[in-house]
Amino acid sequence: MKGLSRRTLLALACLGGLGGALVASGGVRAGWFGFGSNDTGPVFTGIVEGVAVGGYDPVAYFREGRPVKGDPSIAATWRGANWRFSSEENRAAFEKEPEKYAPAYGGYCSWAVAQGKLAKGDPENWDIVEGRLYLNYNDKVQSDWRKDIPGFVAKANEEWPGLADR
Repeated sequence: MKGLSRRTLLALACLGGLGGALVASGGVRAGWFGFGSNDTGPVFTGIVEGVAVGGYDPVAYFREGRPVKGDPSIAATWRGANWRFSSEENRAAFEKEPEKYAPAYGGYCSWAVAQGKLAKGDPENWDIVEGRLYLNYNDKVQSDWRKDIPGFVAKANEEWPGLADR
């Protein structure tokens, strides 16, 4: 199997019914179903081991307009990561449409992805742009990100497939 990309190997495993998740550098890799320009790909789980968005409720950003800590007892598993929610209603919304609520680029820093790098996304440094949640590394990076969000999204969309395939 030498020379095959991880994506190809994963596709073969899924087709063979083996499925499963591959763990890679603080992220969790799972099925590549519906891979898109800013698809969640590998999910960053480095802030709280195995937990996406640092344990924050991804739906709350949309419904409450702010980061809200999720409750470990109200959780769901998607793409090999544990996702926490502040209410049963938010969990149900996520389970119905996870791609709508999961952060772009798997929760990695959107600005860093635009630079061709992977860095943690901080749940406290966020923006919703055109219905998509984006996380950034810190206040400084978020300030830089906000100077040209459309440009950085376009560049990150170009860079993400190569980063997600590492």
